[in-house]
Amino acid sequence: MQISDPPQTIASPSIAAPDRGHLLTEQINPQSLHLDELSPLELVDLFNQEDYRVVEAIGQAREPLAAAITLTATALRQGGRLFYVGAGTSGRLGVLDAVECPPTFCTPPDLVQGILAGGTAALMRSSEGLEDEAEGGAAAIAERSITAMDVVLGITAGGTTPYVHGAIGAARERGAKTLFMACVPASQVAIEVDVDIRLPVGPEIVAGSTRLKAGTVTKLALNILSSGVMVQLGKIYGNRMIDVAVTNQKLKDRALRILQDLTDLDRPDCQVLLNESQQSVKLALMMHWGNCNATIGQDYLDRHQGNLRQALKAIV
Repeated sequence: MQISDPPQTIASPSIAAPDRGHLLTEQINPQSLHLDELSPLELVDLFNQEDYRVVEAIGQAREPLAAAITLTATALRQGGRLFYVGAGTSGRLGVLDAVECPPTFCTPPDLVQGILAGGTAALMRSSEGLEDEAEGGAAAIAERSITAMDVVLGITAGGTTPYVHGAIGAARERGAKTLFMACVPASQVAIEVDVDIRLPVGPEIVAGSTRLKAGTVTKLALNILSSGVMVQLGKIYGNRMIDVAVTNQKLKDRALRILQDLTDLDRPDCQVLLNESQQSVKLALMMHWGNCNATIGQDYLDRHQGNLRQALKAIV
């Protein structure tokens, strides 16, 4: 996972800011007009009430989310990579999803990458001024040598972030597949991409604060996208993460419990099997169910692009 690190810039006060008041994410929420007069319990209830819009928005976007999963899984099977591009909260959520793929699904660090305007520093300190630089987004695409094999997902709550649009435009010029995720309808901000995912959750309780409902719905959508892609790639068996990276005691325990649950072996025998498979749950299961050694098991998995079910059908 890589993050771009351009120099800090501040928007010039002489440049007129475009009026964004028509955007859904910038509008005033009539339910929270007296927010500063509410009790703590009333505040909690109002936030809870508004957050129901998040689940509704995910449901309404089910078809484009499914299309994005199919497109991305196909690209990754063929050697491509997935890039999330964003600024501020949207970019940080992309980085978060990217860095969680290797430990959860044992993916190479460069398979899913987050590109954040402002780079590493922007994870800890706001650098929102950089989102205005379309050329910065385009440069980030060039720096990573993105090709027609790759997929680029632009994430922007309000849909207008120049950094994201610059990245999408540059990715399209290179032939990459492009996805777009925003919390405004396409009628307010149009863009030409392969899959357009819209998640309109309505005006925020605190007007314009898109780290709230917009941030929540973005996190849910990214969870669905990356997890769905990994399921399609054979990283999951049933509902178990059989490609889990056994890198600490918690994950070692999880690996052993997965083996215990899915086989007839006790924990000590599962430990032996895990050791013989070089700490690979998937290979351990292939060896046990396929009645083969690690070399043969890995060969069958390689022939079937790591899909355990397909490899088992071939060996049995």
